[in-house]
Amino acid sequence: MTKKIIAILIVTISVFCLFSCSKSNGLEHESYTIEIEIEDYGTITAVLDAKTAPITVKNFITLAEDGFYNGIVFHRIIEGFMMQGGDPDGDGLSNNGTATIKGEFSANGVKNEISHLRGTLSMARLGNDYDSASTQFFIMHQDDVRLDGEYAAFGRVTKGIEIVDKICEEAVVTDSNGTVHKDYRPVIKEIRVLTPESEESK
Repeated sequence: MTKKIIAILIVTISVFCLFSCSKSNGLEHESYTIEIEIEDYGTITAVLDAKTAPITVKNFITLAEDGFYNGIVFHRIIEGFMMQGGDPDGDGLSNNGTATIKGEFSANGVKNEISHLRGTLSMARLGNDYDSASTQFFIMHQDDVRLDGEYAAFGRVTKGIEIVDKICEEAVVTDSNGTVHKDYRPVIKEIRVLTPESEESK
């Protein structure tokens, strides 16, 4: 085998490896469809953008597939703004020891052009700590582009936005911050992750 052929093979393998290793940060697909089943309300379907926010999507689907979100509530709801859940303690302060992730938004040096429009899914974080997101996420009830570039948006609702409307409109809150009364917090029964193949077979 000549040196020229060996050189070509090395370049080819290197390019293949670079492409494979960089593909959506280890995820198999550039987008994922999920179903968020909420007790007494129904199922919200959303598409997650793993090309734009690979770290966020990988973290979210890993938690979902592990059953982390099953039984967790939406603890903070502000009508006309958003509904937030994903805290195992239901107080907005806990992540049950789950590791935090890098915030994928422009203020943190990451290009993310997903706008916080009605139906957008995005990650909650603590104060000014850009890399404090972990398990808590929110769904936009109405547009608020002031969040663009400051929070890691990673998907959008494609079906069931009327469920978001109903939850936000019926929320029983105890303060201006949207803290939901403990007896009226919507419960996530399950978050299911559907691969493109399983979606096509439906």
